[in-house]
Amino acid sequence: MGTRRLLGIDRSGPPPPETLPGRPLNPWTVPNAIGFVRLALIPVFAAVALSSRHGRAAPAAVLFAVIGGSDYLDGVVARATGQYSRLGVLMDPLTDRLLVAAGVVVCWSFDLLPRWALAVLLGRELVMLAATQFGLSRGIDLRVSMLGRLAVWPTMLSLFLAMVVAIWVSEALLYVGLAGALAASARYIADGVVALRERPSSSA
Repeated sequence: MGTRRLLGIDRSGPPPPETLPGRPLNPWTVPNAIGFVRLALIPVFAAVALSSRHGRAAPAAVLFAVIGGSDYLDGVVARATGQYSRLGVLMDPLTDRLLVAAGVVVCWSFDLLPRWALAVLLGRELVMLAATQFGLSRGIDLRVSMLGRLAVWPTMLSLFLAMVVAIWVSEALLYVGLAGALAASARYIADGVVALRERPSSSA
């Protein structure tokens, strides 16, 4: 495996067959172990951040960074070991959305970022959770697009910076991430509608 593919830069080619719909969840893998830890740390982060005086506590910010950054780590581990799984594909975006939602709640509670933008971001995450569940219930797999992946980073960095220091960069990054997230959502929904329309003809 080349370095570009290992690092996730080169994502050409079909997805690993172990990740496709209908395949076993296969939870007992090293990447999934990382995913389970990420998921378990989200309520810990929320509790630590919400118990702080001003929403800017170093332990909470470190936890947020570790949970967000380890998403990249479990992908590298999966590619390095070949331990792909259906559960990993389902769990990673769910964990990211729950982390963003937790960060939004913290930033809203302490008024660290514009609340209207936080409300839009939280609404987007809830809509995507519902859309993903709707698609899965009908056998439609909305895979994360490159635009969606790129939009996650300014959003996460915005929330992280807001929990560290008062600086205009965090607000600017929030707008960049929000614009990318909304564009990605529109693409996901459009792809889902097309997939729904094609299902009857493909099963006929």
